[in-house]
Amino acid sequence: MNKLVTELALYDIAPVTKGVAADLSHCNTPVKVTGHVGPEELGNALSGADLVVIPAGVPRKPGMTRDDLFNINAGIVKALAEGVAKHSPNAVINIISNPVNSTVPIAAEVLKKAGKYDKRKVIGVTTLDVVRANTFVAEEKGLDLKDVDVPVVGGHAGTTILPLLSQASPKVEFSDADAAKLTERIQNAGTEVVEAKAGAGSATLSMAYAAARMAESVLLGLEGNADVYECAYVESDVTELPYFATKVRLGPNGVEEVLGLGELSPAEQKGVEELIPVLKGNINKGIEFANA
Repeated sequence: MNKLVTELALYDIAPVTKGVAADLSHCNTPVKVTGHVGPEELGNALSGADLVVIPAGVPRKPGMTRDDLFNINAGIVKALAEGVAKHSPNAVINIISNPVNSTVPIAAEVLKKAGKYDKRKVIGVTTLDVVRANTFVAEEKGLDLKDVDVPVVGGHAGTTILPLLSQASPKVEFSDADAAKLTERIQNAGTEVVEAKAGAGSATLSMAYAAARMAESVLLGLEGNADVYECAYVESDVTELPYFATKVRLGPNGVEEVLGLGELSPAEQKGVEELIPVLKGNINKGIEFANA
């Protein structure tokens, strides 16, 4: 339904992909939809792409962390990144496959090896954390959701997810206890869904919504629209880590500018300090996998 999309190429290893493409192609929108199945058709799916969205992988089940998905999803992202390097090296890549903290470094390493890496074009999608933070803050404070914006920084798993409630727009006040409780809910919101689905999957509908929002923002940036901002997990020098999520400005080349952390509350400053060693381990795990 996005007016910026002219062609949607679907790819998976599952034969049902062509059926999904046929189904979508019947919608009365001008978007051309094609389906591609298996490694031999990956090139056709990627060729000419401006934006590649990677949500592939296995979903979490109760008791699993995003890190438990590592071995399966890491291999999938590695193979798809190799395909991008070969068939659509100029595309912006939106990486959703968990654990994002590790899969983004994997994709970057693969592209570096191929001589096709552009830090502006590899984006870890953490938009769902922002969507959840906005929703929960609006509910808590009785605000209109369209007015609420809560930056979420760090990474995309557990304690590496850090909502900056002190920088929420419009300005809201929380006691230390309430801020801690809300932060914990945002960090564990994915588990909330996994448990509610009782083994039948993880967050798919809210993730699809967040992925569509991020894709639209990237496409708006590629079109040359000014002032397109999203939080995203990208190559960064905001902290000592090579990758970190903060607000970024999107434009014709992908990520045009990585913004800083701004003024943090004491609790948020502590949160950043505590998440850094965890996130560092996640990053190193991805780099090691890519280079093994």
